[in-house]
This record gives sequence, C-alpha cells and structure tokens, in this order.
Amino acid sequence: MENKSIKAVFVNGSPRKKWNTFNALESAMKGAQEAGAECELVNLYDIDFKGCKSCFACKVKNSKTNGICALKDNLRPILERCREADVIVLGSPVYYSYPTGEIRSFMERLLFPVGTYLYENGKHITLREKVIPSAMIFTMNCPEDYMKVVGYPPILEENTKVMTDIFGYSETLYICNTYQFNDYSRYDFNLFSEEEKRRYRDEHFEKDMEKAYELGKRLVEKYKEEYPAG
Repeated sequence: MENKSIKAVFVNGSPRKKWNTFNALESAMKGAQEAGAECELVNLYDIDFKGCKSCFACKVKNSKTNGICALKDNLRPILERCREADVIVLGSPVYYSYPTGEIRSFMERLLFPVGTYLYENGKHITLREKVIPSAMIFTMNCPEDYMKVVGYPPILEENTKVMTDIFGYSETLYICNTYQFNDYSRYDFNLFSEEEKRRYRDEHFEKDMEKAYELGKRLVEKYKEEYPAG
C-alpha cells in the first residue's frame, strides 16, 4: 500500500450532541489523532435518513452498488467516507438494553452492503480489501454490576460481533453509571441517588475518558501494524 494518511470516522448515535457518548467519542478521537489519524465526527441525529429498505441492490451480481448502500439520501456521503475509512468507531447510549434506533439504522446501511451471502472454505466473504479496526462505545445510566445482572453484555456484544465479521476486528467499551442531567432537581426519580451519581462521575469520568482515548489510539496503532506502509 502506498503511503497515505490514516482516516478515522467516529459516529455519534446519541441525540445529545454534547453529552456522555459525545465526550467518549471526542476522547477516542484525540487518541486516534495522537496516533496520527485524520478524524471526522458524524452526529447521526443531524441527518435525515432511514434504515435498510431490503431492496437487495447491494447483492445483485456485478452490481455497481456492491459494497455500499444504493439508497441516495443524506446518509450516502457518510457511507462513502466510511467505505474509505481505515478506522471506524460507533458510539451510542443504551436504551432498554439496546443501542439507539438511529445507530442500528446506520449499521444496517453500513454493514449489510459489505457483507455477502457467500462463504468460502467456511469463512464469510466480505466486500472489503483490508481489515478495518473498529469499536462500539456504549454509554449507560446503569451501573456496571447491574449491567451484568440484567444481561446487557450478551445483547450489546452481538453488535460488536457483527462489526468483527464485517470489518475484521472490533472492540467494545462500556461506560457505565453516567451522569444524566445538569440539574437533577427538575426531574422525577427515586431509583438512584443524585449524590451517589455525582460522586461516581467525579471519581470515574476522567478514567472513562482515558479508556476511550486509549481505544482510539489503539485502533489506529493496530491499523499501522496491519499495514506498516499505509
């Protein structure tokens, strides 16, 4: 591969563009930039788009749309840049055990055209020319211990498994027990203590951001290891 800049795309699947998921993605971007990547942040809630329409245009033999969604809408330019990316990181809050509908719709449009219904020697064939180090960052109000009790990891890891299958490598980062509001006095709640949430944030926020930073840096470094001349 000829020398070129490493391009990393970070996708925010949260409707809150300056809150926990954004903070984590921003830290991951700083790590990626430290490792030498050019970074782009995409806020999905700024884009008018829908999920896969099951037209199967991306599966037609010898189709020009093999590898990228055929729908021509506001998401198409983002998908085209993701197709050229060397690193991809998706971030989402967890709503009722799952990523947001926005990030799931994006994943349908991003991943399905790259995957195929073809197998060779027991391996799934994908329409990519290289390994693309990727990751899922999940933020949630749920504390880490309770996250495991209610079974979040097996559900959320299914997203990372698909990313691994399609891109060749993926990781998961959980950021738990997040601080949700600037002013808790405005909202009805008795499930948790604002004081405890604030104390947890003060003790763990910087550590969580450091984990995100290291994730972004690690993914770019992995790409460099895979393609030393890239």
